[in-house]
Amino acid sequence: MSEDVSRRSAMRLIAAAGAVGAGLGAGGCAPAVPPPGAVPRGSASGAPGAPAAGSGTGTGTGGAARIDALLERLTFEEKTALLHGAPDPASRGQAGYVPGVPRLGIPALRLADGPAGVRVDRPATALPAPVLLASAFDPALAREYGRVIGREGRALGQDVVLAPMANLIRTPYAGRNFETLSEDPHLTADLVGELVRGIQDEGLVAAVKHFALNNQEQGRDTVDVTVGEQTLRETELRGFEAAVAAGAGAVMGAYNKVNGVHACESRTLLDELLREGWGFDGWVLSDRGAAHSTVAAIRAGLDMEMPGGTHFGEPLREAVRGGSVPEAAVDQAVHRILTTMDRFGLLAARQPARPPRDAAAGARVARKVATAGAVLLRNEHGTLPLTGAAARSIAVIGPTAQVPFTGGGGSSHVVPDGATAPLTAIRKRAGNGGAVHHALGEDLYGRPLPAKLLTPAADLEAREVGPGRVWTYEGEFRLAADDEWTLLVHYTGKRPGVRLDGEELFPLQQGVAEHYAGGLLGSAPDGMAVRRRTRTLKAGTHRLAVTAAGGDKGQRLRLRHITGAIRAADLAEAVRTAKAARSVVLFAHEDSTEGRDRTSLALPGGQERLIEAVAAANPRTTVVLNTSSATTMPWLPRTGAVLQMYYPGQEGAGATADILFGDVDPGGRLTQTFPADERKTPVGSDPSRYPGVGGRQQYAEGVHVGHRWYDTERETPLFPFGHGLSYTTWQYEKLTVRPQHSGLRVEFTVRNTGRRKGTDVAQVYVGPSDELRLDQPVRALAGYRRITLAPGAAQRVTIDIDARTLSSWDPDRHAWVLGPGRREVFAGRSSRELPLRSKVVLRSR
Repeated sequence: MSEDVSRRSAMRLIAAAGAVGAGLGAGGCAPAVPPPGAVPRGSASGAPGAPAAGSGTGTGTGGAARIDALLERLTFEEKTALLHGAPDPASRGQAGYVPGVPRLGIPALRLADGPAGVRVDRPATALPAPVLLASAFDPALAREYGRVIGREGRALGQDVVLAPMANLIRTPYAGRNFETLSEDPHLTADLVGELVRGIQDEGLVAAVKHFALNNQEQGRDTVDVTVGEQTLRETELRGFEAAVAAGAGAVMGAYNKVNGVHACESRTLLDELLREGWGFDGWVLSDRGAAHSTVAAIRAGLDMEMPGGTHFGEPLREAVRGGSVPEAAVDQAVHRILTTMDRFGLLAARQPARPPRDAAAGARVARKVATAGAVLLRNEHGTLPLTGAAARSIAVIGPTAQVPFTGGGGSSHVVPDGATAPLTAIRKRAGNGGAVHHALGEDLYGRPLPAKLLTPAADLEAREVGPGRVWTYEGEFRLAADDEWTLLVHYTGKRPGVRLDGEELFPLQQGVAEHYAGGLLGSAPDGMAVRRRTRTLKAGTHRLAVTAAGGDKGQRLRLRHITGAIRAADLAEAVRTAKAARSVVLFAHEDSTEGRDRTSLALPGGQERLIEAVAAANPRTTVVLNTSSATTMPWLPRTGAVLQMYYPGQEGAGATADILFGDVDPGGRLTQTFPADERKTPVGSDPSRYPGVGGRQQYAEGVHVGHRWYDTERETPLFPFGHGLSYTTWQYEKLTVRPQHSGLRVEFTVRNTGRRKGTDVAQVYVGPSDELRLDQPVRALAGYRRITLAPGAAQRVTIDIDARTLSSWDPDRHAWVLGPGRREVFAGRSSRELPLRSKVVLRSR
């Protein structure tokens, strides 16, 4: 065992040294990856890496021998108990729990969700969505973000965080795009590596997920992804490879199949690629319920089943006793888990002390990230920043202006310490001399049903049902005309039954859809759970029946409604408020969650109509988007400005005000292309690409993911990858490119030609090799640099393009091959704004 572990550690070092370009920093310069037992070196940004338990305070070769000795003392039952989750007798609301072996000093493991902060049943820093972090194009900031998660995870009693998410944004419909980073493999790899380093700097194990090709929610449990070797290596795997190079302690296997085999029982992925190819020496755990077998899974390299022992509990013990699984396979899985625990100090006689939670420090990083990642998509006629008269008379419109929208739904949703409403932040920034008025625009949580509407009359706004009691109501109401109604039930216990004309409006959903109803729409501002249903009702009498059980603790409930008349009145109020103000800030939302994909890229509900009406009333309208991913914008030409804030975390209100009033230059850039037409995307209207046909999905776009596809197909997007406006102006000049160590050194000058201090993201792209007979992108992102300059200042930017970025994967040779010959290099402000270009000849090694 010890020789096997040592060999894999050496392989990981070799893979890291050869993984040029997977690594990190805009300029491609990454630190050497510390093996287990080593002290970490500096980050890609040059900042020193603070030694911490998880960074490598294990016991090295002596530790390996000690793990072997510990393994010999474990009983067979104790070994298998370490390979699957179990109920936590002292649960903290985390995602998983593995009981330890107290008699041998092996502690229990607690595993928390955490792409955007630590998800437990107590407050934690609700960080901005990872996609907003990525928009800053700043690996050093990603490490800070990771450190917040790492410290808080440890402080909140956790040992493993199920993060970061390294899957690419492949389709704009995917429900979890906000949880991941980018459509671009290079940028994703840079940021994932630094997130892992940041998390593990603080002693928390990072479990990178979902390995691999979990790029959608629809059919995620069953879909079979068909993908070629070159496509897989050059796109989806780049982020996972970077995580391994950064020393990730764990990898989470995905739900879906890959080329006919479930990811959690794929020897190709888990053994041949992850361990033998990249030298990964941590452990592999399944996503929640993603293990589909016993024998195939453990033989393929799955080490731990979560959340229970359906396959790795008694069935595994029976398989070993029956001879279909050798006990050595169990030993190997246990060895991997214990070795990683030892590396993080979890097996030490005196375990690393858990730090106190630093809520103030977490809030500072959350604010910094939300501000840095803000993307200004449009700004006509100086609509932003708000200054002078425009800053003194403001109409703020939209429900999410007064209800903080911190994050999406599902396993990434975090309970924050608190969150300020954007309306409050805007009023504070406008000061006493500013007139700031709010209009709802669109109701999200409904109005009380008038008691006199119902026969017999009943107050359904504030019902309480005592423990062990059942409350029922049966009645009717009459409509004078056809109308569209939305009925909403708010509740604190078991969901009440609500039947309208005999139909149950809120039946229990299958799987995660029952639990994940969104980060905004799933609960009311006072914390009550919410479900909603919209129906077109005919004129006449309608029957209503409500049944609510108090359960053990009792519960509160209310039944509300939204009608056509209510919608019309809200819209009219918004228009009046907009007309009376000098400028308008309209907050628009789209609530995305794990467990379901979006059905449209348009804003939901009546928001498009609201924007059109408000912008027509006041052309100085800024739309602030709190959305998960790309959005179509038929209303765009009417607006003055559009600010993309995604899900901005608990400090999002202040960050939004910072940008709106020009206290900070918007330095975020899109990490995903926004299509002009949702039928024209890399998956387009081809069901074989998305969501799949007959349970099978084709990654037929090949290496042309994201912006690469738009370039190949010569499609004009609404907003290109890398796009983002500034409050100042920029000039790019004096490009030079020269070969260097099987790579290229690119230099150019960026000048702030405006009158304000500003931030820009300089981007470098490289064209294909004319000598390489493999499919290649028209242009691939090769490097970037986030820079901040004073008015009139200039900076000479140097970006080194390494050999990996200039290489393609050859599926015949099963290896990376350098693309020699004439290569074209581009520099500019986005994938479609590249004023500088040069050609260079790259020699074969």
